[in-house]
Formats: sequence, structure tokens, C-alpha cells
Amino acid sequence: MTTAWIFPGQGSQTVGMGRDLYEQVPAARAVFDMADAELGLPISRLCFEGPEAELTATENAQPALLTVSTALLRALEALSHGTLQRPVAVAGHSLGEYSALVAGGALDFATALRLVRRRGELMAAASEGSMAAVIGMGEAALEQVCQEVSAALQSGGAPGSTVVIANYNAPDQLVISGSTLAVEHAALQAKERGAKRVIPLKVSAAFHSPLMMHAAEGMGQVIAEAVVEPLHTPLVANVTAEPLAGANDVRREAVAQVVAPVRWIAMVQRMVALGATTFVEIGPGKVLTGLVRRIAPAMKLVNISSVEDARAFIAESS
Repeated sequence: MTTAWIFPGQGSQTVGMGRDLYEQVPAARAVFDMADAELGLPISRLCFEGPEAELTATENAQPALLTVSTALLRALEALSHGTLQRPVAVAGHSLGEYSALVAGGALDFATALRLVRRRGELMAAASEGSMAAVIGMGEAALEQVCQEVSAALQSGGAPGSTVVIANYNAPDQLVISGSTLAVEHAALQAKERGAKRVIPLKVSAAFHSPLMMHAAEGMGQVIAEAVVEPLHTPLVANVTAEPLAGANDVRREAVAQVVAPVRWIAMVQRMVALGATTFVEIGPGKVLTGLVRRIAPAMKLVNISSVEDARAFIAESS
């Protein structure tokens, strides 16, 4: 079994996540305890008990998801007693890239935790714009819509109005992001040109768009001061969909991925080209598992979001 490990991003959080890990696996409990101590706030309580609105806040959701994904990873390592087979590559969707960087050896957990807390704060502070999922429209057609809408609004006296594709999630699911006016206009145009559905997303800002430039600059400052090691497992990057290995590559990726689109379709295809036959989603929810199924239907898919899932995977792998 040749695996790729993939880690979910913001939106996969759910109240109650990780409680079984904390109660049953000492190595996972240590991850939650470290997160609480490092952040100076009860992130474990937010994961286990909520309230949902507080857990969903960007500055909390990001470290919470990193914590649960890392706790699951430590549970896998502990329960396998050192026999866990390393993947051919690791990858994460947006925020999930930081969980992948921990799994790949570029960041220790405490460093990643500080980075994602700051990332969440910076992204939450950029509270303008909106996002929408576009279902059933091709990349080229939607890219044309975005370009035309942005050009029309800017020439019409709205210089800050821009909309871009933020997430290339699956062949039939793309996400647009930008100023609220531009996203609204692009949504109407997309529906007129054949999109099956356009669904506004419950987010506080225009993630993965030029409106995140200030947040990217802030990430540049904090990643410059962080200890980053070379990856021992290649990370397939959000920005280029190419494998990264060096510490400087990781630093550049951490800055660029805040404003650049997540090229998930190309990332999955790249991991298949690297030899992956099984995709293992490590984290709460099954969002990425569903996307991989639509991109590479021949792949075997495994979701690990609980202690029970971890035990089952280890039993099957041994």
C-alpha cells in the first residue's frame, strides 16, 4: 500500500472532535495539553465542548484543526508501535498544509501552532470580501467570468473590486473569492452561463484572493523567525502542486498560499503521479476524501478521524 497523507482545512471543525483521542491515547492527550499551554487558552475545551460559534472563529478554528490532526497522527504512531509506513507524500488543503508540514518534519508542533494562531488572527483581521462555491462549471469558463467581472467593475469606478478562483477543489466544484460586489456579480454571471449552483460560503473574508495581501505580509514576518527544517517526506504544495523539500521552499509557500488559489485537483493528480494508490485523510470530517473520489476515482480512500478509525487502519496495514 503506497499512501499519501492529506489533512483537512478550515470548515472541517466540529464540536466534540478529538475527545476520544484525549481520553484513550496518552500521546494524543499530550498534543492537546501542549496546545493549551502554548496558546494560553483552552483550545482542547473548545474542540470537545464548543461553543460552536467560538470554535468556528478563524483564529480558533485554525489551531484547533491543527491540534486534532496532529493528535490523530501521534495516535497512529503510538498505536502502531513504530510500524506505521511513511507516505510517498503529504499535503493539506489551505490550513491543512500546516498539519502536513508537521507530518513531513518541516515544523515541530509548537512552532506550527504559533504560526497558525497568527495566521488565523491575520486572516480574521482582513474582514472584507466574501466567497462562493460554484458547482458544475468548468475552470476556463469560470476564469473568464472572473476576469470579465473584475475588469468591468474596476473600469466602472470600483477600483478595489476583484474576484478570482480561490479553490480548484474538484472538476465540478470551484470556489470564487474577492470583494463582495465582485463575487455577487460573478455568481450571477456564472449561473447565466450554465453553472448548476452557486452557494455563498459562511466565511468572514475573501481567503486566497488578493484581498489577503496584508495577511500574507504578516505571515512573511512570522515565518521568517520560525525554525523550519527540510522535509523528510515531500509536501505537495497548494500554490504550485509540486513537491517541496527545502526549508526555504516551505517559507515561500507559507506566505504565498494565503493569497494564491488552492490547486487541489492538480495536487491530487501529482500525488498519484508520485505513486500514491491510497489517500489517507487524517483529521475531522471527510471533505477531502469526497474531493479525491471525484478527481481520482480509482484510488483507495481511508478516513481517520477517531481512535476507532486509527485502530482499523493499523490492523489493515499490518
